[in-house]
Amino acid sequence: METSAAGAGAGRRGSGTAKQLNVGGKLFALDASSLSLSLSLDPSPTATFVDRDPALLSAILSAIHAPSSPPAFPARILLDEALFYGLHAQLLAALSPPPLFGFSASLASTLSPASEPFPTALAAHHDGSLCLAHGAGQLTYYSPALDHLTTFRTHLHRATSLRQLSTSLAVVGSSSSPGLHVYDFLEGRHVASVEWADPSDLRVLKARVIAIAARPPADAADTNSPIFATFECSHRENCILAIDPVTLKPVQEIGRQGGTAAKSSSPGRVVHLQELGLVFASSVSSGAFGYSGYMRLWDIRSGNVVWETSEPGGSGRSSRFGDPFADADVDVKQLVLYKVCSKSGDIGAADLRRLSDDPWVYMSSGPRGSGGGHGSVLHCYKSQVFVSRKDGLEVWSRLEEQQNNIWNLGEQLRAKEMLDKKGINENCYRSSYMDTEEDSKRGMIEMMEGGGDRLFVTRAGMPAVEVWESSRLAGAISL
Repeated sequence: METSAAGAGAGRRGSGTAKQLNVGGKLFALDASSLSLSLSLDPSPTATFVDRDPALLSAILSAIHAPSSPPAFPARILLDEALFYGLHAQLLAALSPPPLFGFSASLASTLSPASEPFPTALAAHHDGSLCLAHGAGQLTYYSPALDHLTTFRTHLHRATSLRQLSTSLAVVGSSSSPGLHVYDFLEGRHVASVEWADPSDLRVLKARVIAIAARPPADAADTNSPIFATFECSHRENCILAIDPVTLKPVQEIGRQGGTAAKSSSPGRVVHLQELGLVFASSVSSGAFGYSGYMRLWDIRSGNVVWETSEPGGSGRSSRFGDPFADADVDVKQLVLYKVCSKSGDIGAADLRRLSDDPWVYMSSGPRGSGGGHGSVLHCYKSQVFVSRKDGLEVWSRLEEQQNNIWNLGEQLRAKEMLDKKGINENCYRSSYMDTEEDSKRGMIEMMEGGGDRLFVTRAGMPAVEVWESSRLAGAISL
């Protein structure tokens, strides 16, 4: 009978009692507290016999103890096997990338569905998995280890809005087909549909979904908060509908607008600010005369607008008249609103707790970012602001969030003191380009979505999704 040194090592490193397993004639000693209930409660004083492949358990333990080494088997096979032993969470943590810091991130891999691979919507989950809409209404799901699990076709001709509700459910919307639809992507079946209806107004019929708010993170106080989605009728009347995630029934209508003017068009981005009890919505349109759009904050309880701005001109006029925003997003952790200006390409930041008619603080990029903000996409994730530009992918981060000790301690203390006294200040931010010039030649970025410790990126005309991760060697010093 063969004894596994890797298994014995795992037992010695554990904090509890070692449990011996005889897996296919090979002995392993594991921490009993880390095993599944059926294995850890076995009262037998001798090694418990398990009729499974010992090579898989050896590979699991090796991956847990040496995460930087490539696993001997595909991640999907190891994760399925780890479920039996109760080691799934440990293995998943070992296979996951290190914390995402844009300053040290690089392109790690690409995901491309087998058929109709051009992406139309992304939905990343906090565990690092990805649900991808592509082609003519197809959905593809990649596990937290980025293994392809399933691909199926929905009844929609083209899915343009997508969010994951759980590890098996996704909500899907289309700008060309009515209704918000819930699919079980693991089983490939339709679960339910939600429609916007108003018995007092017969014109509210066959409303399409324009945008869906991201779900709360795993550590949120209320993970069962409503689903917020923007609906638009054929005559352009629109609203934000709050939907119960359990019953999948509409519970509230917010911000109903006529849609006949640019200042009442359907929001293309919706963000739920759970801590403040607000919903942020923005709409951007572009044409021969440039960009125009609005941003609004609605109080969820009353349904009233508590703050708004429109560019160019309008109430809450920006001091940079003639340089309207091209995109905007909210950092829900720091409660900061960000925008990218369409002409200058500068980044504007506004503290949501200190809003006024003109609350913006502006930061300018270096020479590489001088090409303006036309076509830019902005995405907030993990207290970082990712901005796509014509010449690359830029990341902005507040000085207090830096983890790599790039700047001296005196500069950090002065910046934090200024932030506490005066709120946001341009000296509290640093920026850098994540990609190289060769990366930027692949095309303009169309979509960005953060999930787990990954940033998923799609580019115009590219039939794939880029996966950006931080290196495990980031911050290491060579000796």
